[in-house]
Parts: sequence; C-alpha cells; structure tokens
Amino acid sequence: MILEITQYGNPVLRKKCRKVTEVTDELKEFGQDLIETMVQAQGVGLAAPQVNRDIQMAVVDVSHDPECISFLKVDGEESSLDDLMPLIFVNPSLEFGSEKESLTEGCLSIEGINAEVRRPAQVKATLELLNGRKILVETDGLLSRAIQHETDHLNGVLFVDRLPTAAKLSIKRKLKRLVV
Repeated sequence: MILEITQYGNPVLRKKCRKVTEVTDELKEFGQDLIETMVQAQGVGLAAPQVNRDIQMAVVDVSHDPECISFLKVDGEESSLDDLMPLIFVNPSLEFGSEKESLTEGCLSIEGINAEVRRPAQVKATLELLNGRKILVETDGLLSRAIQHETDHLNGVLFVDRLPTAAKLSIKRKLKRLVV
C-alpha cells in the first residue's frame, strides 16, 4: 500500500524514534508498504517517520545503480547489492570511517530542495532485519550515504541540519515556504 509521505514542518520528522522491540506481521507488512512508497516516489530510501510513524525502521534500495558503491561486505564477507536489496532494517547502529565526502542530497520529505552534504564516505552499520537476524554492513558510496540519511531520520535529524551555515541561510526562505 502506498503511504502518504510526511512533509517538512511535521513534528514527527524531529522526533527521536522508539526502538522496535518486536517484529510482528503488521510490522513486516509496514516494511513492504515503505518499499512500495519509496519506489513509487522514486527514492532510494524511506524512514518510518517520513510516513508519520515514530519507530526506528527504514528501507533502502540502491540496486538500480550497481556502480554506486566500490565495495560491500555483509558480516565480513564480500557481497553484492542484489543479495541485500531492498534492505529493510530496524534499530540501526552506525560507525563511520574518517574520510568524508560531499555529495548532493535530497529528501522525499523536503520536496524541491537539494544541497551538498558532507558525510563520512564509509559506514559500518549494524542492522536488525525483520527475520530477527542482525547483520554488519560495511560499504561506501550511495549505499553508505542512504543508510546514514535514513538513520538520521530515526534520530530526528534532516539533511538540511548537516549543511554549513551559508548553505542553510541560502535555503532558509525555501524551507519556510514548505511549512504548511
């Protein structure tokens, strides 16, 4: 089922989301709804608060662009995007590499605004899957960025919060117009 995407200004986007303590059939169905909604909106990720649910759950799928990463390890083993995507996860915990890079980001909850965001280039993400398995994903590129972006959502952080002061000032008026 396609869900309505919450837009900038809704307080749920600023909440620190609750941990998922039990994986139910309803939660699994919600995960599929998140994927359908993300695909329909032509996104690469979507977090629960973006559809007005304050739980630590998100989906990511970058399989449309196999060249978007230079490496992917799952639990220390080389892996491919096809083996992992679409990725539905809960309760993420992230560790970052020291190298940073700036790339353009946008957000399905902040329509019409894109900006250069500086983030760690690599991530080690401990993710709980809906089958109860916990995995360690090590990657870079768009997958690293998408996992970081969606995890930010689960902590009430938006990509515009990560912009340097000058960039924040340049989009301030656009952001005000988005608040309903």
